[in-house]
Amino acid sequence: MTRRRSRRARCISRRAGYHLSVEQDRTFSLSLEDRVHHSRPAIDYLFESAADAYGVNLAAVLLTGANRDGAGGLAQVKDRGGLTIVQDPQEAQVATMPQAALNIQQPDHVLPIHGIGRLLVELERIAC
Repeated sequence: MTRRRSRRARCISRRAGYHLSVEQDRTFSLSLEDRVHHSRPAIDYLFESAADAYGVNLAAVLLTGANRDGAGGLAQVKDRGGLTIVQDPQEAQVATMPQAALNIQQPDHVLPIHGIGRLLVELERIAC
């Protein structure tokens, strides 16, 4: 297992074939746990662990995709008080993933991609 401490305004990449998760001490780890929705890495795995670690201080964004991965994790983020944002399925290249999220729970925001960018910039401005 590899761990790294997160820093503000930092991009984290992961190795192919590994799940990326956020530990309680807010380090990142890679694992070979079972596939989720036939995927490793899985968005659900990341979102669920981030929701546990960050709770109300987490914003999660789900974009275009070809399966339902991410929908359950996004619901857990919302259940833990985090902010949830989904790309409008009408403009998504593949609507399956954002639509799956909408089928489970109403997110805080459903926006076109440019609207998501604007919201994230505004959230950063407010946080500073």
